[in-house]
Amino acid sequence: MDELHGVTASVEHPTQATQSAEQPLTRPTGRRLVLWDILETVVLALVLFVAIREVILNYRVDGSSMEPTLHNGEMLIVNRRAYMHISLQHLFGWIPSIGQDVDGEWYPFGPPQRGDIIVFYPPGNSSEPYVKRIIGLPGEHIAIHDGAVYINGQRLIEPYLDVPTLWRGVTLDQDYVVPPGYVFVLGDNRNNSSDSRIFGAVPMSSIVGKAWITYWPPDEIKVLSHPAYAFQ
Repeated sequence: MDELHGVTASVEHPTQATQSAEQPLTRPTGRRLVLWDILETVVLALVLFVAIREVILNYRVDGSSMEPTLHNGEMLIVNRRAYMHISLQHLFGWIPSIGQDVDGEWYPFGPPQRGDIIVFYPPGNSSEPYVKRIIGLPGEHIAIHDGAVYINGQRLIEPYLDVPTLWRGVTLDQDYVVPPGYVFVLGDNRNNSSDSRIFGAVPMSSIVGKAWITYWPPDEIKVLSHPAYAFQ
């Protein structure tokens, strides 16, 4: 009987020792959990910040060239990926008998359109981006006379204008053909705007993004809707 008791004691005792030895390894510590939660939050915030900055840009209107649509000091949300595009040649060029006949660009969200308000870097040495409205598209003939813009010989009716389209009394009285890959831009305040009448058409590669929303000051919050154009 003494031997049996001895065997029993020798079996039970190591089991208890093993359990007591394992407990410190599996017991979580409050400080480590808090640090891990903080690290996860910081990493997630950084990822979201980078992702948002890749899509959205804040832009402050400087000057009155877009009156009455945009006012000096207003803050805009600009969509930097509005005109994201992919070369069809790069996309399908590797396919035999198809890639050789493919040309142009594919715009998943649509190409630049007449009436879009864009932020861009103007031709020249300016380091500050401008904000203007797209008026002419690639291949179109632009003329300015009789206080209005003419597209391919037709007068463009612009509902957002308060003044005739002039530039210090000088008009563009001959056709200007917008080159491929470019857009012709004008400010809404036609008598106080440095735009394509001065520096020519803007390459699409210089477009930073499409103005989407004005969010400051609060009483000017609005979505920048697309105007309804008509021709005469």
